[in-house]
Amino acid sequence: MRNVDLGLVGRALRLVPVLTLGFAIGTAAAQQGQQAAMVQVDQVVTEPLVQTVPVLGRIVTRQEGPVASRVEGPVAEVRVAVGDRLAPGDLVAVLDRTRLELASALAAAELAAAEADLASARREVELIDQERARLVALQGSAAFSRARLDDKIKEVNVAQSRIEAAAARLEQARVNVDYRNADLADAEIRAPYPSVVVQKHVSAGAHVRIGDPVVTLVDDTALEVEADVPAERLFELAPGTPIAFSIAGAGHAGERHDAVLRAIVPMENPLTRTRAVRFTSINGGLDAARAIGQSVTVDIPVGAARDVVSVHKDAVTINLGTRQVYVVGDDDVVQPRPVVLGAAIGNRFEVLDGLVPGDLVVTRGNERLRPGQPVAYGPPANGAKEG
Repeated sequence: MRNVDLGLVGRALRLVPVLTLGFAIGTAAAQQGQQAAMVQVDQVVTEPLVQTVPVLGRIVTRQEGPVASRVEGPVAEVRVAVGDRLAPGDLVAVLDRTRLELASALAAAELAAAEADLASARREVELIDQERARLVALQGSAAFSRARLDDKIKEVNVAQSRIEAAAARLEQARVNVDYRNADLADAEIRAPYPSVVVQKHVSAGAHVRIGDPVVTLVDDTALEVEADVPAERLFELAPGTPIAFSIAGAGHAGERHDAVLRAIVPMENPLTRTRAVRFTSINGGLDAARAIGQSVTVDIPVGAARDVVSVHKDAVTINLGTRQVYVVGDDDVVQPRPVVLGAAIGNRFEVLDGLVPGDLVVTRGNERLRPGQPVAYGPPANGAKEG
């Protein structure tokens, strides 16, 4: 063991209070002249928390399916390709119109013949009625014959019946013309709604019958979320229930969107004991979807909501394994404070201990802060005071 000069030790101990006092004075002076750090802040608030369970779902469309031919005939041309985007009324395919045009022309000729028959029957009635009028005028004279008058009245009635028959044939001919013209119009197959072509079933030269599919379309502008929800969770759900969902895939990580429950399909899968539930997105949450059938995660609420104290996730840092936040004091000086956190609520955490509603915490710039450092900040998004 080495010898120690006790005199030197004593002199060193007498200098310690002086050095400590000098360091404290220097630190205070440094803080007084320290420039305020620019930060962003958020307020600790009380908000409702609903416990949820994640359920895997998918993006579906409210309109999809094959577009069928309404008439029979050979395909003259197909105007679209797989992947084409269509507006309502856009031309998809055209059938050969030759036979349809001939049938329409024949119907028009039959209509003209029916019109001529009706006109002829009306002229015949006029002539017979004129003869009946002359016979009526001869009443009281030697030339009058009751038998001839009765016969002429009967002829008038028969001719009136022919007019009614001709009028019926004319109406039938008009309907037939409309029918043939409709067939002619249906030779042009058009998109019934905004859609994308996902499959072609025919090409030029093929022969289609009534009801045969020509193309399959999907409407990617009328999207919904569908999830198979366990039957025991359905008792807590009803139309109008708000939920949150996230879309799987690159570029969507962490993005959460809002939706409301539209309908519960009243059919249960006996193997999985689940039912399909449809959710309608609000605020354009499905605009980021890339494809129908894309996976989504739906947060299904479990139990009633309860009020909790929450803090923004960006305010939480970890120091030596302890979660802490920097709290802004009334003098705009920050101090670290350890916190105990609970469940996540969107972009916030439930606070179990360490904070109270109204506390102002730093959410950006906190990684550079030191205890006792002054800060400057603007108004936070949730309406706390300005710095």
